[in-house]
Amino acid sequence: MNIPSHISQQCQHLIKVSRLPENFIEVVENIYFPLAVKLMNSKQQGPLLISINGAQGTGKSTLTQFIKVILEALSTKPAAAFSIDDFYLTRSQRQQLAKKVHPLFMTRGVPGTHDIDMMKSVLSNLLNGNKTQIPVFNKAIDDREKNESWQTITEAVDFILFEGWCVLSPPQAAEELVEPINELEKKEDPNTEWRRYANLKLTDYQQQLFSLTDVSIMLQPPDFDHIYQWRTLQEEKLRESTQAHSHQLMDADALKRFIQHYERITRHTLAQLPEQVDYLLPVDRHHNITGIIERNDRR
Repeated sequence: MNIPSHISQQCQHLIKVSRLPENFIEVVENIYFPLAVKLMNSKQQGPLLISINGAQGTGKSTLTQFIKVILEALSTKPAAAFSIDDFYLTRSQRQQLAKKVHPLFMTRGVPGTHDIDMMKSVLSNLLNGNKTQIPVFNKAIDDREKNESWQTITEAVDFILFEGWCVLSPPQAAEELVEPINELEKKEDPNTEWRRYANLKLTDYQQQLFSLTDVSIMLQPPDFDHIYQWRTLQEEKLRESTQAHSHQLMDADALKRFIQHYERITRHTLAQLPEQVDYLLPVDRHHNITGIIERNDRR
């Protein structure tokens, strides 16, 4: 699909500032731009809420950045883009949650460690064309940035891009939570309190947030084993960009333990969500998106 020259130029600039290889423009031409056109064709009256699921390291943030640029160029109106990670509870709030519910909630990530009321407020404001502020979470210091660093949306948008590792993830049935799936659950959550609470909160997310979705997208990795490798690359990039706060970043052992917090929901999502989304983007073991599969193609 041919990309208009002005959009191609904008994408090439984004490739450069994102420090991506020059040939990444092929991904834009073969995947991002065709997908953006499909999203444009889905436009309705009022903002279109596009929810994007992708396990750690699958490239959902990159996808979201490029789709936002392309949609803004095609529609000539602003789009809003943000991650569920932006809504993590502050460090002090998670300390309180860890004391009240379970110590594992000190670690950001699973449902229950986000500010659901703030997410609901932001989505409501955007869907109704109102001004809103979107928080910014700094993973290098494991805390929310001060308000002056937040993203401000001042005018009505046509498209809302909402991405995250557990966005659209389906909750599990109660009986599926009984057996631990890794050492973290076995040793640190023997009574299932942590995972049951997280699953309950995921149900709240589904009912109050994900159900508002107009168009759903999933980046599908080949399997869970690749996620640790890709998440390690993310940590290395984070270390390079935030040397001043390197003491907050994770070594290999800490990262392995950290990913176990995400394993249950990620595995369940990989098993269940591909058949439910409107657009499935398979990602091969070399980190390449191999195509766009529409829901109609799977019928």
